[in-house]
Amino acid sequence: MASPLEPVATADAPGAIGPYSQAIKAGGFLFASGQIPLDPATGTITEGGISAQAHQVLQNLGAVLAAAGISYDRVVKTTVYLADMADFPAVNEVYASYFPAPAPARATIQAAGLPKNVRVEIDLIATLG
Repeated sequence: MASPLEPVATADAPGAIGPYSQAIKAGGFLFASGQIPLDPATGTITEGGISAQAHQVLQNLGAVLAAAGISYDRVVKTTVYLADMADFPAVNEVYASYFPAPAPARATIQAAGLPKNVRVEIDLIATLG
């Protein structure tokens, strides 16, 4: 019997650094793991502050969406993890430039620590249909 779960992977976004998939298609949805501001070509953290890091995270997520055959207009929910809520306005400005109206539902939380000590991580859920 075929699995109802279909992994999605692309070299255009950083690979998983643990036992998880970049994304999974299931039940008409795409569930994308959190992306951090790693440059997929070099594997290094994006320099230039929180805005540059937020752009890299969203570019990585865009590559995962593209690998699944969809784009930002199919995103229904995101979770934004910030190392410091003081970065919220800058991240919000970058975030708004990626999502068409209506914007997806979202939660934003301050995390005690993020992988590789980055300042932002974002995951998402998108509809496939």
